[in-house]
Amino acid sequence: MKKIFLGLIILSSQLAFAQKVTGVKVEKVEKEVPAQLSKEKINLYNANFLKFVEALKSSDRPAVDALLSDKVKEIVTDDILKKVKEGFDINKKLEILKTGYHKLMDGSSLPSINYKYAGDASSKEVIMAVFEEDGKILGVMPAKKTK
Repeated sequence: MKKIFLGLIILSSQLAFAQKVTGVKVEKVEKEVPAQLSKEKINLYNANFLKFVEALKSSDRPAVDALLSDKVKEIVTDDILKKVKEGFDINKKLEILKTGYHKLMDGSSLPSINYKYAGDASSKEVIMAVFEEDGKILGVMPAKKTK
């Protein structure tokens, strides 16, 4: 009898302290991303990137800061800009290889353009530039392309 009474007390205490959850809706808001960038966006992003390369070439820090996103402007130091400058040949002419969206770790996607050196048929070295929607540069990633 004591075991039954103890079991009922435990069960009733759990029911007494249980919380009732009502009206919970989980909404996952996803921004619909188009498959391709528009010509106007490509022209804007490309112009900003070419201005960025020219500012790197002339070591014009105010011009570089004007083209960078506010999110990265505070963390980009002269050493980082030097590494970016050394990461690809800024004296060679660049041409657009591919445009699209770069998926971030948080699930969001940002516009990006992949560049290759003009006249390079193999396109082994690709420079990727990631932009915000307003055209500010969020990141530049030179990388060797392996096949």
